Amino acid sequence: MYRVLASSVMVLHFGYLGYVALGGFLALRLPGSIVAHVAAVAWGYATIAFALPCPLTHLEEMFRQRAGQPGLGPGGFIDYYLDGVIYPERYTPLTRLLVAAVVVLSWLAVIRYRRRVMAARRSGGNARPDAHASTGR
Repeated sequence: MYRVLASSVMVLHFGYLGYVALGGFLALRLPGSIVAHVAAVAWGYATIAFALPCPLTHLEEMFRQRAGQPGLGPGGFIDYYLDGVIYPERYTPLTRLLVAAVVVLSWLAVIRYRRRVMAARRSGGNARPDAHASTGR
């Protein structure tokens, strides 16, 4: 049972990382989700900048230990699953920079979209400026 729990936390952790990287684009469809995305990015940044312990890493470690599996090691989740596995360890700074760029790009897209929506509402037009884009009207 603890192996299943450890694996479930691992999947959740990967989902969180995906949401940190790409969740801003979700806010184009679900505008209210931008607040949750900002919080997720802030927490992700804080764990890197201030070497804060991640509760998901701690939880996975605990379940792995109880299942008799080896731990994630001193580097935690990122070092165990990503650094040197998904990308070479020497590209960690570049990878972080690229993720940050994607986050900023998504936020700029949200801001641009929100401005277009507000301008359309002020002018009395369609609240969604792209609503008729597919029909050609």
